[in-house]
Amino acid sequence: MKARPFIRTRAQARAFVLKRGLCGIFSEDNGRMPSLWDAVDLPMRQPGEGGWGQRVMAIWRWKDELPALYPDQIFYGKNAGGLAVLMSLDHLWKVHYPANHRPVRECSPLARSIHSLVALEPLTSAALRRELGVAKGAGKNAFDKALLELQATLNIVRRNSLEDKRDTWVLFSEQYSRPA
Repeated sequence: MKARPFIRTRAQARAFVLKRGLCGIFSEDNGRMPSLWDAVDLPMRQPGEGGWGQRVMAIWRWKDELPALYPDQIFYGKNAGGLAVLMSLDHLWKVHYPANHRPVRECSPLARSIHSLVALEPLTSAALRRELGVAKGAGKNAFDKALLELQATLNIVRRNSLEDKRDTWVLFSEQYSRPA
């Protein structure tokens, strides 16, 4: 039986992530990890209401705000299965990084190409696609898969910035330094 939702504020969401160590954003991963979706006690979109509703909007904001406002406490990224997750930096360094990091040289050729561009400067997904000449169809699918591979292997991350209007990618090592 699931616990009754209780989160209504960003502060409560932050405490939830820090207490749990790891949580999904919108997916509970078939019950294998807690999720903000299950813990947030805000209304869904009501009939006739425009937009996504309070619950979805809060979760969507918090996934960006928590790592940007608390970069020394909370990490946003993808797990090995590709699900968006928030985690404490303690969990990142003790559990997630040792289990999931792979050197970029072990990644696919397209992932290595993306990584080499991001190493030069922070880039959005759209800018990366333009640089690589990727449009639609199979090329876009391969690009999306390579981008996910780099996130899951902790080689690139979304930049922690509330000013970015689109996902902007930086090297993992530029945003996070391994504790001594």
